Amino acid sequence: MSGRLGHASSGEVVLAVDIGGTKTSAALVDRDDVLLRTETAPTRAAEGPAAVVSTVAGLARRLLDGSRERLAGVGIGTAGVVNASTGTIVSATDTFSDWPGTPVARLVREALGELLVPDAPIVVQNDVDAHAEGEHRRGAAAGAASVLVVAIGTGVGAGLIVDGRAVRGAHHIAGEIGHLPTPGAAHLRCPCGRRGHLEAIGSGIGMHAHFRSLGGDPLVVDARGVAAAAADGDPIAIRALSESAAAVGRALAGAATILDPERIVITGGVPKIGDAWWTPMLRAFADDAIDALQSTPILPGVLGDDAPLRGAAAAAWRAI
Repeated sequence: MSGRLGHASSGEVVLAVDIGGTKTSAALVDRDDVLLRTETAPTRAAEGPAAVVSTVAGLARRLLDGSRERLAGVGIGTAGVVNASTGTIVSATDTFSDWPGTPVARLVREALGELLVPDAPIVVQNDVDAHAEGEHRRGAAAGAASVLVVAIGTGVGAGLIVDGRAVRGAHHIAGEIGHLPTPGAAHLRCPCGRRGHLEAIGSGIGMHAHFRSLGGDPLVVDARGVAAAAADGDPIAIRALSESAAAVGRALAGAATILDPERIVITGGVPKIGDAWWTPMLRAFADDAIDALQSTPILPGVLGDDAPLRGAAAAAWRAI
C-alpha cells in the first residue's frame, strides 16, 4: 500500500516502522501525525536479523525514492521483548531466527546511513507498546489517563500507558498479559514453552489448539475456520470459541484488578470475529471483576494497522 508523499521540508519527516512476524510496514510521518506514505513488505523473519533490517532499509528507500528528504528520526515497533533504552531485543519467539540480542537500533542506523540527518534518533520498542501509544494519541484510548491495550491475533500482546507514557517495567514486559496463568488453559502449551498461559488458549492459534483438543474437525486448520464452523452451528467450534474468548475476559479482570486502567482497548484479528467472541469475553470479565471495576470501558481499537505506525512515529518525534 502506498500514497503520495507530501511536501514536508527537509528533516521534517520521520520513518515509522512496524515489524511483525509476517510483514513489515513503514511510513513517512510528519509532525502533525499525518502518515504521508506507507509501504509494506514481507519481514523475512526466518532468515535472521540481517534480512529483517534489510527489509526496513528497503522500505525506507522506496518511501524516499525521488525525494530529497532525509529522515529526522526513526521509530520502530517490533515483535519481541525490547530494551527500549538500548534498542536491543531481549527475547522473542522462534518466528524470528536469532532475534534475541539483536541491536536493532544500531543495525538500522548503519543500514539507513545517508538517509538520516546527523544524530537522528532511532527509537525501538515492542510493537504492542507502539500500538498502544497510537490508540492513545488518536484512537479509542484518546484522552484517557491510563489504558491497557491488548492485541489478540496469532498471539496475545499488551501495552500499558499511564500519564501519556508507556510503562515497561524492570524486565521490559509490563502489561504483557499473554503469559498470565489462566484457568481453562492448563492442557495447552504456550509458545513460551509453559502450559496454561492466556496465549495458549486466547490467541488465534490457541483457539484452534483448544478446538482440536476438544475433538474438533481436523479439516478446520485455523481460528478463522473455527469461527466459520461456529457460525454454521458446530457445537465443538462454538464451545472452543466461547471458552477461548472467556479466557481473555478472565485475564482482563485479573489485569484490571492490578492495574485499574481508565480504559481497556482490544485490537487484533480475533476480536473481528464479532459478537460470538465479544459476548462471552465480556460476560467472563463481568463474572470475575469486582464491583468497582464493572464500569471499566472495554472498547475495540479503531486505528487498525495505522496504530503501531502512529505510536512509533510519536516516539521518534519525542526523541528529536
